[in-house]
This record gives sequence, structure tokens and C-alpha cells, in this order.
Amino acid sequence: MEPLLWIVLGVVLVVAEIFTTTLFLVMFGIGAFAAAGAAALGAPFAIQALVFAGVSAATLLLARPTIRRHQQSALVSGEQPFGVEAIAGSTALVLDRVDADGGMVKIDGEMWGARSYDATQVFVPGERVRVIEVKGVTALVWRDDLSSSAPPDIER
Repeated sequence: MEPLLWIVLGVVLVVAEIFTTTLFLVMFGIGAFAAAGAAALGAPFAIQALVFAGVSAATLLLARPTIRRHQQSALVSGEQPFGVEAIAGSTALVLDRVDADGGMVKIDGEMWGARSYDATQVFVPGERVRVIEVKGVTALVWRDDLSSSAPPDIER
């Protein structure tokens, strides 16, 4: 009966982690599953509790920092950004009028849906803009004051 209680506790903790996404509760869930294994082998409750505490502490101290480090943004960790993170900060050429409702830009030769980061700004075709961030498949853009003096037909 005790293994079942530890398994239920482990499942509850893992499911709760889905809602918190802190990578904290899942470590205790792993400890609960380890305690369930100890209970299944016939260990007394005191040993089960020690296994739970020991495995939980070990995963918190060893695994969580590694997982968090890999979860960090490449921009924060100083690594070379890739994918969508690499697009943020780049310049784009407006192809279709871009406003708060939408539009189309060209970023490094690829066409992207775009919206104005500032709802009051409107960009016309040929204008250069800066990509502030990417949300899903939409680039949020801002007036690029640094490259606005460049002719609009030059692609970088």
C-alpha cells in the first residue's frame, strides 16, 4: 500500500509542476517515485522518507541548476543565438504596410508576418524597421532610426 501512496504523491507533484513550470516540484516527484521503489522493496517507512528526502535534495542540487542553465536564453547566457532568438535585433524591409493589425516584412531573405511594436506606428513598403521580438510567427517591429537613411531598395 505504501508504494501506491508514494506513486500518487509523485504524480500529484509532477502534475502540479506542469502548472508552475519552476522545475521545483518535479524534483520532489522524482524523490517520491524513488521512495515508492524503496517501499516496493520492503524498506521501512523511515528509510522511505530518507530516500525521498535524499533523492529530492540530490536532484535539486545536481540536476536543477544544469536544466536551468540549458533553459536560459542564448542572449542571456552569452552563447550565439540561433533560431528565432537570432532574428531579434535584426533589420527588416517592409514589403506590405505594417501596423498594429499586421503586415509583411523581409528578414534575411525570408518573408515574415509582422506587427508594429508600438500600435501608433505605421510602416510603408520599402521602409527599414528593427525587429524587437518574435511572438510565434509574427515579428514585432519598430522604426529603425539607425538605418532609415539607407535607400529602401538595398537589401542587407
